[in-house]
Amino acid sequence: MAAGKRSNSLDRQARQAGTEAMRLGRKAGSGARKAGRELKKGKDNPWLERSARLGYVVRGLLYGAMGVFGMGFAVGLLQTTTDQRGALALLRGNPFAVLVFAAVVVGLLGYSLWGFIRAVYDPLHRGDDVQGIAARLGFAWSGLSYAGLLVVTVQFMVGRSKGEGTDSVTSTIAFIMAHPFGIALTVVIGVIAVLMGLGQFVDGVRAGFRKDMKRSEMSKEEERIAEALGRFGMFARGVIFTLLGAFIIQAAIKHDPSRAHGMGAAFQDLAREPGGHLLLFVVSAGFVALGLHSIASARWIRMAGRRGPHA
Repeated sequence: MAAGKRSNSLDRQARQAGTEAMRLGRKAGSGARKAGRELKKGKDNPWLERSARLGYVVRGLLYGAMGVFGMGFAVGLLQTTTDQRGALALLRGNPFAVLVFAAVVVGLLGYSLWGFIRAVYDPLHRGDDVQGIAARLGFAWSGLSYAGLLVVTVQFMVGRSKGEGTDSVTSTIAFIMAHPFGIALTVVIGVIAVLMGLGQFVDGVRAGFRKDMKRSEMSKEEERIAEALGRFGMFARGVIFTLLGAFIIQAAIKHDPSRAHGMGAAFQDLAREPGGHLLLFVVSAGFVALGLHSIASARWIRMAGRRGPHA
């Protein structure tokens, strides 16, 4: 009899626990769905779209500045090259620096979020196959990269930057290599960078970025010029990304993080090759083309929830 009562009590407790678990599960599911709805609202937010388009302009100007410095170095007019951080540093010291940096912050924030949106929601329809996943991982990496550049911009804005003389790639690789399995991880990072560089060559050949543009709103001439700029820019970026990966792999093999360098050093490394100054000039011109393509994208890129005919 007592055993029966205990059994009934256990059954009631089990049913109560099951009911509570179901209630918590429904609550958690409701919370997850609410979070998803909020993210989707943000994805289609017109202010986010405007800031992301401003981000394309900022990105284009930074690439363009890198290209101009590279061309100047190639012909002997300048004594150094630069990367995106160095290009940002050029904005300091003018009377409107704070206003300019504020606009850059807004643009980089929007562009960084746009990178994550492209990775998660796939508004550019890259798909879920191997190639699509690789492209979306690239978008996520873009989001992280420009988030880091956003931090640097804020540091410049408030006067707390460590200075553009420090190569951020070298310092990052040194930090990674100082930890367990750091050498292996550095090799992986280098290989990924090389693969990203090779992927740029593929993108340049296929011109897959064409389907990301609102071509129905472009004239044939505008479409042709944007495609040519994009192809040229992709090839140039492929050269630099491949070099960056090679630097990182070499740093791991030699156990020397100082061998890992950023884009500015990659430009200079090209100049040391046979015929290097001509090669550097061509690649730098490609970065100017990439900058112009980015500015064109600010006008014609398809954003979340806005897919039109012939897009």
